[in-house]
Amino acid sequence: MPETLLTLKQMCAHFDVTPRTLRYYEYIELLHPERDGRSRLYGPREKARMTLILRGRKFGFSLEDIRQWLLIYENEGTEAQMRSWIALADKQLSELAEQRQQIDTATAELQALRDSTAKSLKG
Repeated sequence: MPETLLTLKQMCAHFDVTPRTLRYYEYIELLHPERDGRSRLYGPREKARMTLILRGRKFGFSLEDIRQWLLIYENEGTEAQMRSWIALADKQLSELAEQRQQIDTATAELQALRDSTAKSLKG
Protein backbone atom coordinates (compact mmCIF):
# COMPACT_ATOMS: atom_id res chain seq x y z
CA MET A 1 0.00 0.00 0.00
CA PRO A 2 1.50 3.38 -0.96
CA GLU A 3 2.29 5.57 2.04
CA THR A 4 0.10 8.40 0.71
CA LEU A 5 -3.00 6.28 1.37
CA LEU A 6 -4.57 6.03 4.81
CA THR A 7 -6.73 3.22 6.10
CA LEU A 8 -10.03 3.96 7.79
CA LYS A 9 -8.39 3.63 11.19
CA GLN A 10 -5.52 5.94 10.23
CA MET A 11 -7.92 8.50 8.76
CA CYS A 12 -9.96 8.45 11.97
CA ALA A 13 -6.84 9.00 14.06
CA HIS A 14 -5.53 11.74 11.77
CA PHE A 15 -8.76 13.77 11.90
CA ASP A 16 -9.95 12.66 15.36
CA VAL A 17 -13.29 11.35 14.07
CA THR A 18 -15.10 8.06 14.44
CA PRO A 19 -15.35 5.37 11.76
CA ARG A 20 -19.09 6.01 11.76
CA THR A 21 -18.45 9.64 10.79
CA LEU A 22 -16.25 8.66 7.85
CA ARG A 23 -18.73 6.05 6.66
CA TYR A 24 -21.55 8.60 6.93
CA TYR A 25 -19.55 11.18 4.96
CA GLU A 26 -19.03 8.53 2.30
CA TYR A 27 -22.74 7.65 2.36
CA ILE A 28 -23.76 11.29 1.74
CA GLU A 29 -21.09 11.56 -0.97
CA LEU A 30 -18.72 13.95 0.74
CA LEU A 31 -15.89 11.41 0.57
CA HIS A 32 -15.07 8.83 -2.08
CA PRO A 33 -12.34 6.52 -0.75
CA GLU A 34 -10.70 3.89 -2.89
CA ARG A 35 -11.69 0.30 -2.17
CA ASP A 36 -9.41 -2.67 -1.74
CA GLY A 37 -11.87 -5.48 -1.10
CA ARG A 38 -13.77 -4.35 1.98
CA SER A 39 -11.06 -1.89 3.03
CA ARG A 40 -11.34 1.84 2.44
CA LEU A 41 -8.22 3.74 1.45
CA TYR A 42 -8.04 7.53 1.66
CA GLY A 43 -5.65 9.43 -0.58
CA PRO A 44 -4.57 13.07 -0.70
CA ARG A 45 -7.83 14.18 -2.34
CA GLU A 46 -9.93 12.66 0.44
CA LYS A 47 -7.66 14.09 3.12
CA ALA A 48 -8.02 17.56 1.58
CA ARG A 49 -11.80 17.16 1.36
CA MET A 50 -11.93 16.04 4.98
CA THR A 51 -9.97 19.11 6.03
CA LEU A 52 -12.49 21.31 4.20
CA ILE A 53 -15.45 19.40 5.66
CA LEU A 54 -14.21 19.81 9.21
CA ARG A 55 -13.40 23.47 8.65
CA GLY A 56 -16.89 24.02 7.24
CA ARG A 57 -18.47 22.27 10.24
CA LYS A 58 -16.38 24.42 12.59
CA PHE A 59 -17.83 27.53 10.96
CA GLY A 60 -21.36 26.16 11.24
CA PHE A 61 -22.06 25.17 7.65
CA SER A 62 -24.48 22.32 7.04
CA LEU A 63 -23.16 19.12 5.49
CA GLU A 64 -25.40 19.74 2.48
CA ASP A 65 -23.91 23.22 1.97
CA ILE A 66 -20.43 21.67 2.17
CA ARG A 67 -21.40 18.91 -0.27
CA GLN A 68 -22.79 21.41 -2.77
CA TRP A 69 -19.72 23.61 -2.42
CA LEU A 70 -17.40 20.66 -3.09
CA LEU A 71 -19.47 19.70 -6.15
CA ILE A 72 -19.00 23.19 -7.59
CA TYR A 73 -15.24 22.60 -7.72
CA GLU A 74 -15.72 19.28 -9.51
CA ASN A 75 -18.25 20.66 -12.00
CA GLU A 76 -17.25 24.29 -12.52
CA GLY A 77 -13.71 24.75 -11.20
CA THR A 78 -11.88 26.85 -8.67
CA GLU A 79 -13.17 30.32 -9.54
CA ALA A 80 -16.83 29.28 -9.34
CA GLN A 81 -16.11 27.51 -6.07
CA MET A 82 -14.43 30.62 -4.65
CA ARG A 83 -17.39 32.81 -5.64
CA SER A 84 -19.74 30.33 -3.99
CA TRP A 85 -17.54 30.31 -0.89
CA ILE A 86 -17.80 34.09 -0.58
CA ALA A 87 -21.59 33.92 -0.79
CA LEU A 88 -21.75 31.09 1.77
CA ALA A 89 -19.35 32.91 4.09
CA ASP A 90 -21.35 36.15 3.85
CA LYS A 91 -24.54 34.28 4.72
CA GLN A 92 -22.90 32.46 7.63
CA LEU A 93 -21.30 35.64 8.97
CA SER A 94 -24.73 37.26 8.99
CA GLU A 95 -26.25 34.30 10.83
CA LEU A 96 -23.43 34.26 13.38
CA ALA A 97 -23.86 38.00 14.01
CA GLU A 98 -27.58 37.41 14.63
CA GLN A 99 -26.79 34.55 17.00
CA ARG A 100 -24.29 36.76 18.84
CA GLN A 101 -26.96 39.44 19.26
CA GLN A 102 -29.41 36.86 20.62
CA ILE A 103 -26.79 35.54 23.05
CA ASP A 104 -25.91 39.06 24.22
CA THR A 105 -29.60 39.82 24.81
CA ALA A 106 -30.20 36.55 26.66
CA THR A 107 -27.05 37.08 28.75
CA ALA A 108 -28.12 40.59 29.76
CA GLU A 109 -31.64 39.39 30.67
CA LEU A 110 -30.29 36.45 32.67
CA GLN A 111 -27.79 38.67 34.50
CA ALA A 112 -30.54 41.17 35.39
CA LEU A 113 -32.83 38.40 36.66
CA ARG A 114 -29.99 36.83 38.64
CA ASP A 115 -29.07 40.19 40.19
CA SER A 116 -32.72 40.92 41.02
CA THR A 117 -33.12 37.54 42.67
CA ALA A 118 -29.89 37.94 44.66
CA LYS A 119 -30.99 41.42 45.76
CA SER A 120 -34.39 40.10 46.96
CA LEU A 121 -32.61 37.43 49.03
CA LYS A 122 -30.52 40.08 50.79
CA GLY A 123 -33.54 42.33 51.49
